[in-house]
Amino acid sequence: MTIAPDKPETAETPVPEGHVKLIIDGEEVIAPKGELLIRTAERLGTVIPRFCDHPLLDPAGACRQCLVEVEMNGRPMPKPQASCTMTVADGMVVKTQLTSPVADKAQQGVMELLLINHPLDCPVCDKGGECPLQNQAMAHGRADSRFRDTKRTFPKPLPISTQVLLDRERCVLCQRCTRFSAQIAGDPFIELLERGAHQQIGTAETADVLDMASRTTSGQPFQSYFSGNTIQICPVGALTSAQYRFRSRPFDLVSSPSVCEHCSSGCAERTDFRRGKVMRKLAGDDPEVNEEWICDKGRFAFRYAGAPDRLRRPMVRNQQTGQLEESSWTQALRVAADGLAKARDAKGVGVLPGGRLTVEDAYAYTKFARIALGTNDIDFRARAHSAEELDFLASRVVGTTPEHVSFASLESAPVVLCVAFEPEDEAPIVFLRLRKAARDQGTKVVHLGQWTTSSVRKTFGELLACEPGAETAAVDGIARHAADLDEQLQRAGAVVLVGERAAEVPGLFSALHRLSERTGARLAWIPRRAGDRGAVEVGALPTLLPGGRTVEDADARAEVERLWGLESGALPARPGRDTSGMLNAVAGGDLSGLLVGGVDPGDLPDPALAEQALAAAEFVVSLELRGSPVTEHADVVLPVAPAVEKAGSYLNWEGRSRKFDVTLRDTGALPDCRVLDTLAVEMDADIFTQTPAASAADLAKVTATVAVVPPAAPDVPGLTPTTVGKGEALLATWRQLLDNGSLQDEEPHLAGTARPAVARLSAAAAKSVGPRVTVSTDRGSITLPVEVADLPDGVVWLPGNSDGSRVRASLGAGHGAVVTITAGGEE
Repeated sequence: MTIAPDKPETAETPVPEGHVKLIIDGEEVIAPKGELLIRTAERLGTVIPRFCDHPLLDPAGACRQCLVEVEMNGRPMPKPQASCTMTVADGMVVKTQLTSPVADKAQQGVMELLLINHPLDCPVCDKGGECPLQNQAMAHGRADSRFRDTKRTFPKPLPISTQVLLDRERCVLCQRCTRFSAQIAGDPFIELLERGAHQQIGTAETADVLDMASRTTSGQPFQSYFSGNTIQICPVGALTSAQYRFRSRPFDLVSSPSVCEHCSSGCAERTDFRRGKVMRKLAGDDPEVNEEWICDKGRFAFRYAGAPDRLRRPMVRNQQTGQLEESSWTQALRVAADGLAKARDAKGVGVLPGGRLTVEDAYAYTKFARIALGTNDIDFRARAHSAEELDFLASRVVGTTPEHVSFASLESAPVVLCVAFEPEDEAPIVFLRLRKAARDQGTKVVHLGQWTTSSVRKTFGELLACEPGAETAAVDGIARHAADLDEQLQRAGAVVLVGERAAEVPGLFSALHRLSERTGARLAWIPRRAGDRGAVEVGALPTLLPGGRTVEDADARAEVERLWGLESGALPARPGRDTSGMLNAVAGGDLSGLLVGGVDPGDLPDPALAEQALAAAEFVVSLELRGSPVTEHADVVLPVAPAVEKAGSYLNWEGRSRKFDVTLRDTGALPDCRVLDTLAVEMDADIFTQTPAASAADLAKVTATVAVVPPAAPDVPGLTPTTVGKGEALLATWRQLLDNGSLQDEEPHLAGTARPAVARLSAAAAKSVGPRVTVSTDRGSITLPVEVADLPDGVVWLPGNSDGSRVRASLGAGHGAVVTITAGGEE
C-alpha cells in the first residue's frame, strides 16, 4: 500500500513590524498600522464611494457614503462603519459593497438621502460631466426615488467672496471646504451654520445676510489666497467660480498639463481651453511640489494673455510722426537689427530680460547679449538688487538641486528660519508646506521680520522682531540672543529660507552665509518670479556665463567659446553692469541702447531713473506681450508669446525643472528665443535658439561639460542701524500676492479678494497720526488707512504695489528707507 505524503502546510505570510494583517473582500492584505480602511481598499483596486474623504484632509466621516461591513475578533459590528475614519486592525474582516449586500444597501440608502433635496439641474451645473455625485449615483444609487415631496430650495448664488459662489441646495455637507480652509490654508472663515435640516455652509457675512446666528462663525469674511481649491475639491458643484460659472462644460474642454508662471514654486496645473481660449486652470497632482493645491493667483490670473492691449503684430516707430505703427516681421527685424548694431558699435547695448522668462528664453537672451551684442551688460533682476546678491547667487545658488533643499525637506526639518521672506505673499505653496510641517510634524518655523504677519500666525511660528534694515545684525546676533534657535539650527535637516528682499539689506546675504557655515543649516533662496532661478542658471547676469561660470575665468570663457562655435577671445572678459548700472549709464549717455524683455519700470529700485533712461536711450527694442511704459519709448516692439502659447520649462526655487508643452497652438505668437534667434541672424550672428527645444538642447550641451568652481561667498559688512528723528520712520515693504501686477489684469473677481491696502503702525504711532497716515519722501507721498500691528515704534509697513500704494513709483524708496509720517486726515 502506498501512503501519500502529507500535504505541506501553507506558510503564513510574515507580517512586517508596524503592519497588521486583515481580510478585505476575502483577500488577505498586509497594511501599515494607522492606515484608513478606504486607503487599504484602494491599494487593492477596490474603489469605495465617498464624498467627504480626501487624501490630504483629516478624516471627517461626514457624508457616510463609504459604509462597509466590518468584523472584529470574529464578531460583526452591529452596523456598517465609515471606512474613511476607521483604521486597519489585526484580524479585521472587511466586506465592501462588492461582497456585502448590507454595505451595498447602506450605500444606496445614503445616496437616496443625499439626493432627496439635491436639485436635478445637472445640465446647467458647472460640475455636470465631472461630478462625483453623478458618477456615484449611477454606480451606487437606486434607479427610482421614493421622495415625492417638494425639494428644499434657496436663493442662489450666494457670494462667499467675489470669486466663490455658493449654491446651497447642492451642498451635501461633506465639509471638504471647511476642513481645507481651517486645516490646509489656515483661513477658517467658511464654516457650517445652523443645525439639522437647516445646516449649510457659509461665512459671517452670509450669516448676517440670512439673519442667522453669526456667533457660530469666525466673524471674518472669506478672504483667502487659496479659496479656489474649495471649488475644485467640492464634489457636487455647490461652490463655483464666478469667473468660470456657466461659461463652458467639461465635455467641451480640451485639457493640457501645464506649469504655473506666477511664482518660483513651479506648481503643476491643468489648463482647460475651448476654441482657442483658456477657460480655467485647475491644480495638478504633483506630490513632490504642490500636492493638489494652487493659490488663487495661479488658478485665476490667466486672462492677461487675451487682454485688449495684447500685442499681435510688430511695431516700428515712425521717425516723422513719432508714433508706433504696425509693421511686418521682416521690416521690424531689419530696423531692430540695424538700430541695435549701430548702438552696439557706438557705446553699447544693455539687456534687461526680466524675471518672467522660461529657461529657454532666458538662455536666448544670454547668448544674444554675448554673441550678437558683444556685452556682459545683462541682468534679469527687474527689482531691487545688489552686487552682494550677485556673489551670493554665484556661490550658494547656482547648481543647487532638490537634494539640497526641497518641499519635502521643509516637512522633515526640525526648524525653518525665514529671513526677508514672506511665504504667503511671495511663495504660497512654500507657505502651505511650512504650515503642514508645523501642524503635522511639529516643525518650528521662525520668521525674522518686523511684525506678526499672517504667515507667522498660520505657520504657528515665532517672530524674531527687528527693524527694517537691521536684519544683518539680527542674524549675526542669533548665537548670542537666541541660543535655543541657534542650537536648533545645528540639528540635522535645519533649513534657512531667504527671499529676494535680502538684496535691499547690506550684509544680509553675507551674514546668512556665515550662519549656514557655522551651524550647518541648509540655505535656500526663494525669489518671487517664476523665471528668476532659471535666469541665474543660464547666466543672465553681468558676472556669470551659463552653468555658473564667471565671465572673468579665462578657461571658462574659452570653453564656452568652443561650445558656441566662436573664435578665441570673442566673449567679453570684463563683468558687465547690473540693472541699475545700465540705467544710469543710458541716462548719462554712456550706453547707447537697450534690449528689454518683460520689465515693468515700477518694479525697479528707481522707476524715475528707468523712465529717464528709456527716454534718453538712442535705440530701444522691446520684446513684450502687451503695451507698457517700456513700449511707449521703444523704437521697435516685437510681440512674444505668453506661457500658454509656447513650450519650455521653468526652474523652480528647488532647482527642479518644470517642463510644459504648448497649450494653445497655431496662434502665430513666437517665443522670445525664436524672435531673438531671427534677430541675431539679421545681425549676422547665430545663436541656435530657433525653438525652445533647440535652445534647451544647446543649453544642456554647454552646462554639461565643465565642472564649475564656485566663487567665494559674499563678505559684506552690515551697516550701522539707522536712527530716525521725530516724525520719521523706517519703511518696511513687500508686495502682496494679489496686487496690481500686470499678469493679474482683466481679473475683477480675483481683484475683489485682494487684501486691502493699509499702512501698519505700532499702537503708539497709530494713536499719534489718527485713522489715516501719509508716508512721504522728497519724491512723493502715499496716504492710506492705518491698521495697528506689533511693529516696533518708528517703523511703518506699506504694501509694495497695491491700490494707492505704489511704493517704488510714489516714494522712490524701498525696504529700510527713512520716510516721513504725518496724519493723513479723514478719507
